[in-house]
Amino acid sequence: MVKELIIDSTPTGVTIALIEDKQLVELHKEHVNNNYAVGDIYLGRIKKIMPGLNAAFVDVGYEKDAFLHYFDLGPQVQSLIKLTKIKRNGTQGTLLDNFKLEADINKAGKISEVVSKNLLVPVQIAKEPISTKGPRLSSDLSIAGRYTVLVPFSNVISISKKIKSNTERNRLKKIIESIKPKNFGVIIRTVSEGKGVAELQKDLLDSISKWESFMKKLPETEPAKRVWGEMDRTSTLIRDILNTDFANVYVNDQALFEDIRSYVHEISPEMERIVKHYKHKEPIFDHFGVEKQIKNGFGKTVNLAGGAYLVVEHTEALHVIDVNSGNRTASKENQEENALQVNKEAAKEIARQLRLRDMGGIVVIDFIDMHKPANRKVLFDHLRELMLLDRAKHTILPPSKFGLVQITRQRVRPEMNIVTVEKCPTCDGTGEIKASIVLMDDIESNMTYILREQNEKNITLCVHPYIAAFIKKGLVSLQWKWFFKFGQWVKVKEVSSYHLTEFHFLSAKDEEIKL
Repeated sequence: MVKELIIDSTPTGVTIALIEDKQLVELHKEHVNNNYAVGDIYLGRIKKIMPGLNAAFVDVGYEKDAFLHYFDLGPQVQSLIKLTKIKRNGTQGTLLDNFKLEADINKAGKISEVVSKNLLVPVQIAKEPISTKGPRLSSDLSIAGRYTVLVPFSNVISISKKIKSNTERNRLKKIIESIKPKNFGVIIRTVSEGKGVAELQKDLLDSISKWESFMKKLPETEPAKRVWGEMDRTSTLIRDILNTDFANVYVNDQALFEDIRSYVHEISPEMERIVKHYKHKEPIFDHFGVEKQIKNGFGKTVNLAGGAYLVVEHTEALHVIDVNSGNRTASKENQEENALQVNKEAAKEIARQLRLRDMGGIVVIDFIDMHKPANRKVLFDHLRELMLLDRAKHTILPPSKFGLVQITRQRVRPEMNIVTVEKCPTCDGTGEIKASIVLMDDIESNMTYILREQNEKNITLCVHPYIAAFIKKGLVSLQWKWFFKFGQWVKVKEVSSYHLTEFHFLSAKDEEIKL
């Protein structure tokens, strides 16, 4: 599988498209000054204790108080609270070598026994603000690197379950045991498999330096302010998914290109060459066909190659996907086989849609009915295999007796929602447009003003391809008539994204002439 990242940087933010075998599978947007990103650590102030929910509302500076449940406190929250008090009093070093850990809190305890109103406690964003809800928090802090995750107030070394070899697991554990500092636990990530001591040590030292940075800022940070921020979304995504499958990373901004190339050089020097600066005039998403895939991939109806289609409906916590065979037909004898083929095709697209839209919560899929239990099992196994590529935690239940498949999928960020239908710019939603017979009069009137009043030279007229064809048709075309009338040649450029009666003029410097 060949993977590519296409990164579009604009003044308002960065949009990242993940392409697998030329197909768009993930779309991430990072806005400028994106606060409350997953992984950011804030100095929270407990605003309200809710005994009934066994939770607390915490002020982290967001318009709505953030939510901290007892189960998200972490077993060593007492050590974190103690460390915060010590640091804000001006003592304690940046590491935990001489720090005495407190006892773990009771798993079945009450939040009122651990925290109190106005208490200051560092908290990490576990779930970004979604809809009307504030951020979801955790005080079980962790700092993620490329190969390892550093967990303070612990001495446990955990290894990803995806690393199957016992020999490799033992090797990694011994390496980490020899280099990790006291009172820090480490989670060894899947990408650590096969890595040497130097790479693991460098990664762990980077995480430790981030912890030290957090500790240095903690004493002077104001309550409800950010103490330490995760990397930007672009770097985080590259850190988590970059592997040898990647062929190219294209970036359209010089400064961001330099940053990404420098970061890739740090974490994986041999892959620095795949980071490329896109310099063409055509928008980067248009050039690589991403924009078209975005418009096709979002919306209520998603068409499949074989004529079948999906209908996607959303509610606050539930997503419903209906599979329809469309114009695909088969004889009665092959009806069951046809249903299985359509369902397998739909399953592939559904797995892509979940990642593309980053759907979370409960997803209910109504596949086409199949009567043979063996076929239902084939479909279930096929869907599970396709979902292995999804990095979000998820659970898939076997088809119910009504043929419905239920999926729960972790949601930590707002769902990606792109509007694919727009109010008609020509009629402004009225359903009526200006008479086409006067369109050429409008164009010529504006052209007269630009060429004779503003004395512009070498202008370009941008129109819909149909209008361009009309202007250029015939031996003595409109274009030639304008040449004889105005004494200069007016270039005509076709722009397929324009609506039928839309037109614009460009100057010799390719800048739009405002009328």
